Amino acid sequence: MSDSSSVANGPKSEIYEALTSIRLIDPHSHINPHSPASTTLADLLGYHYYTELAHSAGMPKSRIEDEAIGPKELVERLVGGLQPLENTAQYSWLIEICRTFFGFEDDRLHLNNWEALYDRSESIMASAQWSETVLDQSNVQAVFLTNDFDDALEGFDTDTYIPCLRTDDLVFHLAKPEVRGRLAACTGIELDGSLESLRSSLKQRFEHFVRRGARACAISIPPTFTPTPVGDGRASTALNAVLQKGISADASHLEALSRRVFWTLAELCDEFGLPFDLMIGVNRQVYPEGVFQGQDLYDSRVSLIQYRELFNSFPNVKFPISVLASVTNQELVSYAWIFPNVITNGHWWYSNTPSFIARDSAARLEAVPQTKQIGYYSDAYKLEFIWPKFDMYRKVLSGVLADQFVGDRGWSIERAVELGRRVLRDNVDEVFPRPEGAEASIAPEEITGVVGVATAVAGVTEVLQVDALPAEEEVQELGVDDVELSDTPEPTGTSADELETLVEDETLDVGNLLDEDEPTAQITPLRGETSFNPDDDSLQLQSDPTTGEFTLPVSDSDSDDTLEISPSEDDSPAEKTDPTAETVQELEEFDLEFLDDDEESK
Repeated sequence: MSDSSSVANGPKSEIYEALTSIRLIDPHSHINPHSPASTTLADLLGYHYYTELAHSAGMPKSRIEDEAIGPKELVERLVGGLQPLENTAQYSWLIEICRTFFGFEDDRLHLNNWEALYDRSESIMASAQWSETVLDQSNVQAVFLTNDFDDALEGFDTDTYIPCLRTDDLVFHLAKPEVRGRLAACTGIELDGSLESLRSSLKQRFEHFVRRGARACAISIPPTFTPTPVGDGRASTALNAVLQKGISADASHLEALSRRVFWTLAELCDEFGLPFDLMIGVNRQVYPEGVFQGQDLYDSRVSLIQYRELFNSFPNVKFPISVLASVTNQELVSYAWIFPNVITNGHWWYSNTPSFIARDSAARLEAVPQTKQIGYYSDAYKLEFIWPKFDMYRKVLSGVLADQFVGDRGWSIERAVELGRRVLRDNVDEVFPRPEGAEASIAPEEITGVVGVATAVAGVTEVLQVDALPAEEEVQELGVDDVELSDTPEPTGTSADELETLVEDETLDVGNLLDEDEPTAQITPLRGETSFNPDDDSLQLQSDPTTGEFTLPVSDSDSDDTLEISPSEDDSPAEKTDPTAETVQELEEFDLEFLDDDEESK
């Protein structure tokens, strides 16, 4: 998918087209893996960007957060307040989503055309494969999640929806009884006042997340927080005070415990090899009367100098850093310039508009080693927003690469695209590798039988039959981006219905073979034989000298292991010879118990 019409011809257009072909991994989102895509336009217009902008433009909060209305009425209300938003980047995301996924042809959404779009989009989004469709059309391979520390991480494919351990509650809200209760419930470890119980419970969460394929630990941090170590004595005092008094504990105890938990998380990131993703500078509830998620703002007083001890103490931990304000970007660039473990990460929240992205990304590209930049993440709550957000960044990035690298420095377009690929995709793989010890991800559907590996190359689909699910390395050896595993089990035997058609209705009557006085029914040979004459020796079991197995004797001439049959000259029906009374007596007295004894001795 591409939208080159909005990008001028020339190097910028060529770079942009190449960047749109890169299959992405979104390294930070708020997607719910159990409901990743939207079901109605209300899921899209309910995104906090639209509700907070509509509220800012004059729509009362009560009209937006009215629990009595359904999704369609909410959309109608919000559409009625969109006109003041038409100049914003966020409005352009909405129009691009409607055009890309729902065939919307207008350039504005208003009260005269919203309802037809609502009905059409609702029908499209009702598809059971809608999430997969959005990912494919957006050219997205996988999406990082934001998972609560007590998330079971079950019921979804962790290769597509990659877990990330979010730790805000553990660091800043452990004084709340409900948070401690959640921690005890998911770990089986009660905080008993000892620092050992605290560390053990946190470590158990890392073990759980890493086992399920988590690739990062993350936290959003207010500007007032300074992550420095806390001694055991002070930390123990703080922990016991919090356990006794909860949120009523002295602020100094709450702050000391927060710093101890944070420092322990950094130690565990070092131990488990997880990057510690820091989003720095948000003040919560600056505007309490704002709509949901529209109450928080940045604070320019934040400085990365507060993190110098952290960066110095954990040189082996990667710290992808997001700053909330573009005014902090120069400091971030400088820290990434000096510290090997500091990585610039995305364009977060209030910095996520084209003008700020252009300035901030240009500063990073000209000053920070290219291997230490995560170009962008969507921060999306629904899959549909990944495409327009990344496309906004690609357009800005292609302009910076065309102007400053192709134009000013004389780079080739191919070299500029290589740099774009590095910050868009390659660094995500290298900064956030799959952790060792992670379980192999299995999709929710059970995989059984023979597995077919379907690969698509240049529009041609090839199906390879294999006997078992291939390893990741084997899939990568195919040399294609898209691999679909499909279960195509082959029949393992004849079904009961098929057997029933093969069985004759009438049973074979062979009479009473052991009763001399009662005549038996005539037996018709299968191949036209006229007689069968067993003698005494042919009815005696003999032991195989090699295996000890008891079998009927077979003459050397019987190459097909069948009893010898002598046909008569007139081809008349075979005459059955009844066994003699002596033979019958021998059979009745024959004791087979020694066979059981022989089996038990093996």
